[in-house]
Amino acid sequence: MAKGNEFKSGDIVKLKSGGPEMTLRHWSALQAGFECQWFAGKKLEKGYFNAESLELVKPEKS
Repeated sequence: MAKGNEFKSGDIVKLKSGGPEMTLRHWSALQAGFECQWFAGKKLEKGYFNAESLELVKPEKS
């Protein structure tokens, strides 16, 4: 599976199935997915997700 070109480091994404907003860090060839970080309370979490499971979070207009 090729990495998606629609995402770049620093993008705010979320899983299409729901969940918290996450910061996309980078593509990991070893994990065959994008490394993302998010906070669960005060604890920093991370996980690897394929491009098909992610969507960009649209910035809110002020």
